[in-house]
Amino acid sequence: QVQLVDSGGGSVQAGGSLRLSCAVSGDTYSWMCIGWFRQAPGKEREGVATISIHTGGGSTYYRDSVRNRFTISQDNAKQMVYLQMNTLKPEDSAMYYCAARRSLSASWCAREHERSDFDTWGQGTQVTVSS
Repeated sequence: QVQLVDSGGGSVQAGGSLRLSCAVSGDTYSWMCIGWFRQAPGKEREGVATISIHTGGGSTYYRDSVRNRFTISQDNAKQMVYLQMNTLKPEDSAMYYCAARRSLSASWCAREHERSDFDTWGQGTQVTVSS
């Protein structure tokens, strides 16, 4: 059974950077589509980025508002997925969650997703960006 532990959140000023980490346990890591979602108070949980693990990082998705600022990556030896967040803005403030779904379809993974598309979730890590 897959378990996710996300970490790395914190408080930064606008323009700063943070790197979120998602530790993936279980023996199906290479079959996974891993996503990062975020949820601000009073708002729906939204997908931020995804990566198809078996493509070695060759298949990714970013929502428009974070493209060219955020980078999702993987470390297969450690079974880790990262979200490097640069040039942070106050509107990036939210609880960030990593999520997993077993899928070998790179095309399915590399698109916008809803919360219901993923069946395993981390506990969340808070990101606060001040202006």
